[in-house]
Amino acid sequence: MLDEALITKCIEGNRAAQEQLYNFYARRMRGVCVRYAKSDFEAEDIFQEAFVKVFRYLKNFKMQGSFDGWVRRIVVNTAIDHYKANLSNNNQVHLDVVEDYQLCSVEMPADLEVEDMMRILEKLPDGYKMVFNLYAIEGYSHKEIADMLNISEGTSKSQLSKSRKYIQVLFQQNSIEENDTRTN
Repeated sequence: MLDEALITKCIEGNRAAQEQLYNFYARRMRGVCVRYAKSDFEAEDIFQEAFVKVFRYLKNFKMQGSFDGWVRRIVVNTAIDHYKANLSNNNQVHLDVVEDYQLCSVEMPADLEVEDMMRILEKLPDGYKMVFNLYAIEGYSHKEIADMLNISEGTSKSQLSKSRKYIQVLFQQNSIEENDTRTN
């Protein structure tokens, strides 16, 4: 945890303190960006833009509440802004691809690696990924998500439900591919 003295030095323009703050959050916040981005390049853009905002608005932090939470919120909001700005370029999936797929009961194995889950999440269409991340990982309510993304609560709930189905489809396909490679 960072102390107030370090934050104060950053506000005063101390480069060593700013570098220390940056390095402290770099790995974790890049990970947040990766969950929202379509590529490592895009994640890096989001991350850099978010940290410009962190340093620009650092003087507005009131030294109350969680500084970690404050930084994370800036990163997530930057990812949302990036998503909205590129909405016309985002890949869309036909909903019947998910809805018509015959889902069997698929349970996530206890030994599922984080990397495997990240690969599955990377395959989600952008809208599904955004709502899934905000709800299941960040803990926002459907009302908050609706406000952030300028959609209805019903759309948020629907996107979450469809994202979960899509994850099951992807997980099932991934399991089939793994079994095929083991038997060959």
